[in-house]
Amino acid sequence: MRKVKVKLGSRSYDIIIGKLILKKLGVYLRKLNIGSDAYIITNALLKNRYGVILSKVLLKANFSCRFKTVSDSERSKSLESAGCVIKDLAKFDQKRRVFIIAFGGGVVGDLAGFVASVYKRGVGYIQIPTTLLAQVDSAIGGKTAVDLDLGKNLIGAFYQPRLVFSEIDFLKTLDKRQVASGMAEVIKYAIIKDNNLFCYLENRHKDVFESCPTVLEKIISSCSKIKASIASRDEKERLGLRTILNFGHTIGHAIESACGYKGYNHGEAVGLGMIAASVLSCKLGLIDNKLALRIENLIKLYGLPIRLKGVSINKIIDAYYHDKKFVGKQNKLVLIRGIAKPMLVRNVALDLIKEAVRKIA
Repeated sequence: MRKVKVKLGSRSYDIIIGKLILKKLGVYLRKLNIGSDAYIITNALLKNRYGVILSKVLLKANFSCRFKTVSDSERSKSLESAGCVIKDLAKFDQKRRVFIIAFGGGVVGDLAGFVASVYKRGVGYIQIPTTLLAQVDSAIGGKTAVDLDLGKNLIGAFYQPRLVFSEIDFLKTLDKRQVASGMAEVIKYAIIKDNNLFCYLENRHKDVFESCPTVLEKIISSCSKIKASIASRDEKERLGLRTILNFGHTIGHAIESACGYKGYNHGEAVGLGMIAASVLSCKLGLIDNKLALRIENLIKLYGLPIRLKGVSINKIIDAYYHDKKFVGKQNKLVLIRGIAKPMLVRNVALDLIKEAVRKIA
């Protein structure tokens, strides 16, 4: 078992990573003094598979619990869905000391965190991420949000969890596509911050898909440390440090939006976005073609798509213009000068962006 701390003064919290650690959850919750009644936001599949186990763990530690299931789809990240959850939470929260558990992947984590941030102007919550993508990225750092038709994550808040509990054993139930989606975020971390991790990933892809606990624990721990370090120093992206976490995401989010959140999942879209960002970096003379190809090959090695299908370039560009990272008419993109050498570039010419998107079409 490994522990990583997100250092935010009085709002600091631990990320616990390990195999078969769920039985210890009650001990950590007791130390937090977070409340006595757990409102668990999850999806139907996870409730059916793990609901009894999680309930027993909580009840053994003298916590009551209630499950609220939502659809395992980006469509659950809506104001309508959040409103329904809040109404149900309010009914449960009568003469209770309620706290929220986000038990699921990125969609559940974002929705639960958003609900926690606005209900009664903020109640405590913890993250129990069940996908690789959530364990290495979305469950950490306190970004919560819901989507609008015009774009992804346009309504949200920075609201930190009290604990992140990454049980590696949950990952054994993921299919190959879900693992690949999570590996897109892992590859992102390697590109922006860790050359050793990048090389490690080039040689351990078989172990990842065979769910080797040692390899997964190392990968999750490495990514958690990077995210924790950046979030600790630049929680709300005011210093520009946290912005590098958007590598591949600006165009990736545009791809998701242009597809109506169908076809490509988040990791697949980010993988395509990273290839586009690498192409842009190459066109601007920041990296050579050899490195851009190496990045593309690593993305391909983990079973992620490297070419777009079924979506027009014009739709992607239109969605790109609604990205929240625009300030007035200025765009900004995270590009690279090499592995572990990210940089923020402003006002990239639209023609170059279109060329980069065409390269993945």
